[in-house]
Amino acid sequence: MIVGGGFAGLQAARSLAKAPVRVTLVDRRNFHLFQPLLYQVATGGLSPANIASPLREILKRQENAEVVLGEVVDVDAAGHRVKLRDGELSYDTLIVGAGMRNHYFGKNHWEPLAPGLKTVEDATSIRRRILLAFEAAERERDPEKVRALLTFLVVGGGPTGVELAGALGEIARDTLRQEFRHIDPAAAKILLVEAGERILPSYVPPLSMRTVEGLARLGVSVRTGCQVIDIQPDVVRLKTGESEDTLAARTVLWAAGVRGSPLAEVLARATGATLDRAGRVVVEPDLSVPGHPEIFVIGDLASFSHQTGEPLPGVAPVAIQAGRYVASLVAKRLAGESLPAFRYKDPGMMTTIGRSNAVVQLERYLSTGFIAWLLWVFVHVTRIVELENRALVLMQWAWNYFTRNRSARLITGEGDAPH
Repeated sequence: MIVGGGFAGLQAARSLAKAPVRVTLVDRRNFHLFQPLLYQVATGGLSPANIASPLREILKRQENAEVVLGEVVDVDAAGHRVKLRDGELSYDTLIVGAGMRNHYFGKNHWEPLAPGLKTVEDATSIRRRILLAFEAAERERDPEKVRALLTFLVVGGGPTGVELAGALGEIARDTLRQEFRHIDPAAAKILLVEAGERILPSYVPPLSMRTVEGLARLGVSVRTGCQVIDIQPDVVRLKTGESEDTLAARTVLWAAGVRGSPLAEVLARATGATLDRAGRVVVEPDLSVPGHPEIFVIGDLASFSHQTGEPLPGVAPVAIQAGRYVASLVAKRLAGESLPAFRYKDPGMMTTIGRSNAVVQLERYLSTGFIAWLLWVFVHVTRIVELENRALVLMQWAWNYFTRNRSARLITGEGDAPH
């Protein structure tokens, strides 16, 4: 049984296609979401359907696989059963790839004011907030309120924060040009704050510097060594060193941290497993739970530090390789064989800054600008699961590139408009 239809779980399921097993994939959503492009839904570049594929469609030709729509709420490790909110299922081998959630470091009351980006609903809610801010500014006549409405704060200088901030800069400077009569969208103030010494800390310093320069060309200001100490509906308090200041901002977006899914705590209670500081399950070298060789944790939810001494990053390549490894291990065990410990092969990292600009770090190869952006486009398109979605995304990107337009700028859902 596999819990979670993300990169890790889906890869494990598909890799077991020819194994003599029955695969049951359980997920509370009926689709696989390509999360690396979720920020483009949040900024109107793509529609949700462009980056989501129904799990039943993906696995319909895999005869040994079935999909169960359900939410796992408990695990009976001794009885080899998982309890769903509306029933239970038994398993011989359990593979858990439930992913992560947004983490506010004990300030959970900030979440309604500073939404994170983990789900389709998060993305469409953020899109609504961004577009409504411009609409409200268009009708406002108080210059101070207009400035607050056109001030956007992105918290967290990792890849998600950089991509969100860059996309906001493109919206303000290019997409919305000439669409309003009483405001200049290009006058929007976009601020990216990072508590650490530099943005993109997992990249080499020169690429972090190039990213700051690229964001500046899009009108994005970067403040490092800057902590958010309070978020209110109208203002945000920031601390840099020993000094504090207040920023009037009506739109705050959170990209500062993630924490393990609640299912990690369920597993810890059921198996005695240890959780790390980020709420991830500490696993053995073969990705199994200590004392339970029949239970594996893969993807973002696994804390695997056996290779480098530090947990592997929560990125798609780690999840995909882990899913493939565990599927191979399961097949080997059935044949009475074994596999050496899991080893992650780092394919490199890449982050897009904006139109025709990205940073790429592939072992000793570093690249920025247009070539890096083309590589980013190629890698992300080829990783999308369904061929139809690959074609749709590629066509949409081509259209956006030549027209500088974002056609998915729909204000949907419910919620208060900025005031």
